[in-house]
Amino acid sequence: MAVRKASKGEKTFDVFNYTFMFLLCVTTIYPFLYLFSNSLASTEIAQTQITIIPKSVTFENYKRVLTNPLIAAGYYNTILRTVLGTFLSLITTFALAYPLSKRYFPNRNFWTGIIVFTMFFGGGMIPTYILVRNLNLMNTIWALILPELVSAYNFVIVRNYMMSLPESIEESARIDGANDIIILIRIVLPVCKPILATVALWIAVWHWNSWFDSMIYSQKAEKQVVQLIMRRIVLEGSQQVMNMSTMDESGMRVVTPESLKAATVMVTTIPILMVYPFIQKYFVKGVMLGSLKG
Repeated sequence: MAVRKASKGEKTFDVFNYTFMFLLCVTTIYPFLYLFSNSLASTEIAQTQITIIPKSVTFENYKRVLTNPLIAAGYYNTILRTVLGTFLSLITTFALAYPLSKRYFPNRNFWTGIIVFTMFFGGGMIPTYILVRNLNLMNTIWALILPELVSAYNFVIVRNYMMSLPESIEESARIDGANDIIILIRIVLPVCKPILATVALWIAVWHWNSWFDSMIYSQKAEKQVVQLIMRRIVLEGSQQVMNMSTMDESGMRVVTPESLKAATVMVTTIPILMVYPFIQKYFVKGVMLGSLKG
């Protein structure tokens, strides 16, 4: 069978497409590489010229960042929030989506409509703040988790995925004597791993990157997340950065504020990037299957 040669128009499109994707990759990766190089740059290099490949490498910037007690506390709060928030959100979303995906559930469309309604009309910032304050949740980790415990969007995605599962699976299990709990844990839960992994990634990234709610509900510095601390360091002046900087005996600065800022950004960015390779195989499958049936 003869292979059809690409036409001139197809070749032109391929060249344009490859060029566009290359430029897109460059504009996306270059800022990240620049920050990474800056975070490893020594004082002399940082004060003169930063290159993609640093000429002189030092880990003093990361040492100053990771040994700063405020950033260490922020890291702990962020990790605790991400792990606990993702776990609880998955449990509540799964428990809510499962019964509402069944045709025999009474008034399931009505209850689903109420949940979807909250996607477009929320309670607002001020009522939420008053509620959190009245519940004595200020300066606690629960103020960052409970208000966003269940996402209506994630609920719809998980529910649609469950609705696409054949009912014969559960019927066969009931014939074999399995009760509702056994069916939920041993049959439905393993089958839903792709969509749950996808939703878990969304939730974890949201918790890891969030800082605004911490600025509102966490008034004590030791209760704030690391993203809020990073924002204060990068955007609200360099006083906090200067406190992390040190000078040698001759009065020369060992680390520069800009390098410390770059190291802070890298420290808060790299951990969440390391999660993607482990659940990437579930991501595309979960998104596609979760959006097929509504």
